Amino acid sequence: MNRLIEHDSVKAARILDSARALVLEHGVRKVTIAEIAAAAGVGKGTVYLYWETKEDLFVGLAAREVLGCIEAINDQIAQDPQCILPRRLSPLLIRTTLGNPWMRWLWSEDSALRQLLHRPADQERFAEATASAMGGAVISILRDCGIVRDDLPLPRQIYALHSVLVGFATVMSDVEGAGRFGIDDPEAALADTVHLLLERPRDPAARDVAKAAEAVRNRFNEIHDNLLGLVTVGAAGTR
Repeated sequence: MNRLIEHDSVKAARILDSARALVLEHGVRKVTIAEIAAAAGVGKGTVYLYWETKEDLFVGLAAREVLGCIEAINDQIAQDPQCILPRRLSPLLIRTTLGNPWMRWLWSEDSALRQLLHRPADQERFAEATASAMGGAVISILRDCGIVRDDLPLPRQIYALHSVLVGFATVMSDVEGAGRFGIDDPEAALADTVHLLLERPRDPAARDVAKAAEAVRNRFNEIHDNLLGLVTVGAAGTR
C-alpha cells in the first residue's frame, strides 16, 4: 500500500486534521487555506507545499474518509463472509454512508464537495465508491457465484438495487421519518426488500459464500486502491 503523506510529515498530518475539523464545522465553501494554516500552526506557504490548491486538499480529505469506510466494510466481510449477502450488505453500505458526513456529501448531487470534483478521473474514482455502485459491483460477483437470482437481466437488477439504496438512504436520513410509519428498524425493512428483490429462496452453501466474499473484498480493494492513487497524486509536485 502506498504511504500517505501524513505518515511522513507531522505538519501535513496537522494540516489535514485542522482542515477536517474546520470543514465539518463550517462547510467546504467557507473554509480558507489561511484558516486551515492558522489552525494547524503553519504558514499558508507550508500548506501549498503539500497541496497545490484548496480543491486538492479537500478532495484528498474526502478520499481519506471514503478509504476508511471501504476498509471498515472489508473488515466486516473478512470477519463474517455472510455480510456479502444483499440483505446484509445493503444495510451495511447505507449505515456506513449515513454515518460519515463526507460520504453523505459525496452522495448528494448538489453538495459543495461534489462540485470540487472537476477532473473526470476524480469523478470516476469517487463514483465507483458510492453505496449503489459498490452494491452493483457485488451483484455481478454474486450472480457469477450462483448466490443471487439470475432470472432477470443483470442491468435491471443493478438498476433496481441502485433505486432501492438511493431511496432508502434518502428516507433513512430523516431520523424521524420511520416513526411516522410505525417502523422501528428501517435497516430490517431494507434487508427484507433486498432479500425479496435479489436473493434465492434458499441460502447458499458456506463454501460458495466464502468464495464470493473473497472476490468482493478483492473488488473493494481495487476501488480502495484507485482512491488511494488519487490521494497520492494530490500532493503538490507529485502529479
